[in-house]
Amino acid sequence: MKKVKKVEVINAAAESEPLMVAMGAASGAPSSKVRRNAASSIERLDKYINIENGFTPFTRKGNNVSVKETVELCQKAYYNIPVFRNIIDLMTEFSCNNIFFKKGSAKSRQFFEAYFDKININDLQDRFFREYFRSGNVFVYKMSGNIEQEDLAKITQTFGLEAKASTVQLPVRYIILNPVDIETGGTVSFLSSKFYKILSSYELERLRNPKTNEDEEVLSALDPKLQEQIKKRTSTALNIELDPEKFVAVFYKKQDYEPFAVPMGFPVLDDINWKEEMKRMDKAIARTMQQAVLLVTAGTEPEKGGVNQKNLQALQTFFENESVGRVIIADYTTKIQFIIPEIANLLDPKKYEVVDRDIHIGLNNILVGDEKFANQSIKVKIFVERLRQSRESFLKNFLIPEIKKIAQTIGLKNYPTPYFQDFDLDNDLEYSKLFTRMMELGILTPQEGFEAIKTGRLPSEEESEEAQQKYKGLRDKDYYKPLLSKPETEEGRPTGTKAPQSTKKVKPIGANVLYSLTKIKDNLLLAQARR
Repeated sequence: MKKVKKVEVINAAAESEPLMVAMGAASGAPSSKVRRNAASSIERLDKYINIENGFTPFTRKGNNVSVKETVELCQKAYYNIPVFRNIIDLMTEFSCNNIFFKKGSAKSRQFFEAYFDKININDLQDRFFREYFRSGNVFVYKMSGNIEQEDLAKITQTFGLEAKASTVQLPVRYIILNPVDIETGGTVSFLSSKFYKILSSYELERLRNPKTNEDEEVLSALDPKLQEQIKKRTSTALNIELDPEKFVAVFYKKQDYEPFAVPMGFPVLDDINWKEEMKRMDKAIARTMQQAVLLVTAGTEPEKGGVNQKNLQALQTFFENESVGRVIIADYTTKIQFIIPEIANLLDPKKYEVVDRDIHIGLNNILVGDEKFANQSIKVKIFVERLRQSRESFLKNFLIPEIKKIAQTIGLKNYPTPYFQDFDLDNDLEYSKLFTRMMELGILTPQEGFEAIKTGRLPSEEESEEAQQKYKGLRDKDYYKPLLSKPETEEGRPTGTKAPQSTKKVKPIGANVLYSLTKIKDNLLLAQARR
């Protein structure tokens, strides 16, 4: 009995102690007043789960790789999201500018200026840069045409060219292919990849029944086996390999091991989707404003008289009537009020601030924000450098190689180098002053000076020499001389005179009239006497 009582006492004591103390004492660990939360030292097994579940831009289809889903998302964002479209169009418009040529001969520069004006190079720039910033993958396909001997002779006489053949083929049009319809396959590093165009059902039908010269040209350029498959309708979807001689691929920041470039706007698609979800939520909540409830309270507590059933029936009949003019007559126990949901807190625009900032930063939007001038100036410089990089990509990866091929075709030994007219988003007042001073000194001719103020472009050495020769001839004809000039006056004694000067008059410095010294003395004496 004593042992039982002893156990009961121990259990009672244990039950009366705090659980943490009892567990510590039972395990033999020394008691301490300092406690540590075990959750602070737990290592998460999925701490990168959000990154691991990220969307991969590329998809594999058999032996080929496609970027269809990623580009389609960016295209839909461009079609439907205003901020996404505005940024793409803004960068496109700033990237497009006039192209001029340096080096080469004067005849070659004139030829390429006329040639690119004929094929509308400005329109090609607009389409190129829009695709470059929207999808990051620009696939240019050129349509060539035959230049007959008669037309080639006119070109030769006008521009002094030496064609190697009687008939040559020159690109007459450049078209931008949809990256959604392009697949690639080739080596592991994708350095020498082969690109394939996926023909849609519409394109297959156009090739089976050509309606234009372009349709016939595309069909004739295909492999005979493919032509046979198209005509026999043996396939509803067909991949054709693009000819490297007629096809140019330009990518936006692509690595060697990547099959395609990742679009610039791809990282912000999740933020844009999140914002669209919140906007839909706000629209759904805003519609509840029309769901205002009219609360009608009639009668009182049972102890104070209860509810008048006739009054309730009369009110029900009254509100069933949908007439505009309504009159209600009730006793003091009837109370009517509208119950309007409080949605101001839910519609607070503050919830958009973080996601809007992330979208604008991701798209490098320089036109939005209330930052200081220094920070805004840095963003402008970054924006300009990005545009310069896109221009360099257009020139080096597309336009310059095309000029080389055309020059070889028509027999040009020296071909010019294209450049974009530069742009400056800063204040150009100082540059205008500099160009004006160069015109005053004769370094720039008037025409060159006006062109420099307008476009910011200075002439090359060869152009300057030609302009100066023409300018000198005009100056010899008394052109470009000031109409009003200061007459030349000879000061001092005429040269060659030996007689002494007789017309010199000496006067007090600063005085044009003579003063009486006697009157000055009298005035000083009067002033002293009055003191």
